Amino acid sequence: MRRVDKKRVVPAVALGASVLLLSTGCSFDFSIGDVAVAGDEVARQASAVLEQQVGYAPDDITCPEDLPAEVGSSIRCELSTEGQTYGVTVTTTSVEGTDVEFDIVVDDAPTG
Repeated sequence: MRRVDKKRVVPAVALGASVLLLSTGCSFDFSIGDVAVAGDEVARQASAVLEQQVGYAPDDITCPEDLPAEVGSSIRCELSTEGQTYGVTVTTTSVEGTDVEFDIVVDDAPTG
């Protein structure tokens, strides 16, 4: 079962004609294997949360590494939309059994 909690919306990602800064939380149950969430699963969940926040998914999100299931651990991902690439920080905020909650923060400006 997947739970999604909106934590807060602050002024970061250009999706469509509007520019928004997003900081949001995501929580879901999954098999954590070696105490980490697979990077592709983090990317799928982040895309779904962002779609709920702004009405449609970004073109692509990639997370090249797994997210450790340890509170305070972070990884960097990349979000692509409308020809722009943004950095994304995903941070584990809570771990209870196989329920991992994390925050997603999109950078203010595109990279490069």
